[in-house]
Amino acid sequence: MTAPDSAAPAGAPAAAPPPAPGNLNFVLICVFIDMLGIGLIVPVLPLLVGEFTGSRDDQSYWFGIMSATFGLMQFIFMPMLGAFSDRVGRRPVLLYSMAGMCVNFLATAWAPNLACLFIGRVIGGMSSASMSVASAYASDISTPDNRAKSFGKVGAAFGLGFICGPMLGGLLGSVDLHLPFYVAAALSAANFAYGYFAVPESLPASRRAPFSIAKINPFAALVKLARRRDIRGLIVTFALVTCAQMMLQTTWVLYTTFRFDWTPGQNGAALFCVGVTAAVVQAGLLGVMIKRFGEVRLALMGLASGCLTYLFYGLATHGWMMYVLILCNVLAFAVGPALQAIISKQTPHDEQGELMGSLQSISSIGVIFMPLIGAAILGKVSHLPAGDWRIGTTFFVCAAMQAAAIVVARRYFSNHHMEAKP
Repeated sequence: MTAPDSAAPAGAPAAAPPPAPGNLNFVLICVFIDMLGIGLIVPVLPLLVGEFTGSRDDQSYWFGIMSATFGLMQFIFMPMLGAFSDRVGRRPVLLYSMAGMCVNFLATAWAPNLACLFIGRVIGGMSSASMSVASAYASDISTPDNRAKSFGKVGAAFGLGFICGPMLGGLLGSVDLHLPFYVAAALSAANFAYGYFAVPESLPASRRAPFSIAKINPFAALVKLARRRDIRGLIVTFALVTCAQMMLQTTWVLYTTFRFDWTPGQNGAALFCVGVTAAVVQAGLLGVMIKRFGEVRLALMGLASGCLTYLFYGLATHGWMMYVLILCNVLAFAVGPALQAIISKQTPHDEQGELMGSLQSISSIGVIFMPLIGAAILGKVSHLPAGDWRIGTTFFVCAAMQAAAIVVARRYFSNHHMEAKP
């Protein structure tokens, strides 16, 4: 009996399976709405925590606890939900994520005390898997030729949602602190209904993988990264930069509220400036900057710019200075992509996906610990007068981490004969 003409010759590599039926627009809407919802609450959640605490110290402490709890739940459950999506399909996990985020926003809006706010953060962290599973959905329905384009669209939706979210959240929060949470819940509910009634599954049963405990170990990626001695200096640099960014992000709203008496609207506008500046640099200017300076020199220049900006954030005496510093800190937004490019070039082609996942795990660890450290520091200095320079201690710590990153990076580049020029 002869084999069918379509059979592949023995020993030939298996052809890539054809893309599954699906709806990329659903993925884009899903990611955009999730990030919009998360961005909506950024300018108002720290202030909502303040409604249930009696002092700035307590407000900083409990906001740090809740931010770290969200990060811990996300760190634990993201690989678990990703593995479940390989076993049961993408659609059920995405629907679970949307429903969970809706419950999270409602629980936060209705919370009568800190305990209920805490429960909402737990639910949110357990549900926030949409980005990773949405990327897997996009991969399922794309051909190898257009997969990168699909991922680019997912990344653009992610960025656009986080650019628009804080601005809208600040405007709504200026009316009522609970309003952004209701709007975010409504968006999540609408996204769930759209996915439930209009979107097909992207992962056929024939392509599903068995579930295993090894796949859900959130520390596996960190262990593998720690074994890369050849790029240890770059990894330490990336970790220091990431931790400084996480401390900045989780203390920004409380700091500007304590020092400059900013409203949610003013914080939303500032975070909008951050998002737009990052998008302009990373989507428009990055290629030109790398061509002009080279990745090594650009990384060092960006690290220096970030270090000085952190220092000036802590020393600023008027709120308008923060906007100026954001817009002047253009080079710092190129550090992450430049470092990732340098690290990627030191890694074999077939290990790129694992590498990027491992770097993301560093960010996840930063989300857990930096809010605790930043909130503890801010709480200790929050009672000081607004004009006292010591109230900017959190930013001085960020500047110190950035300075340490410069030292480590320069030493690595020098030891590996990587010149700081194009």
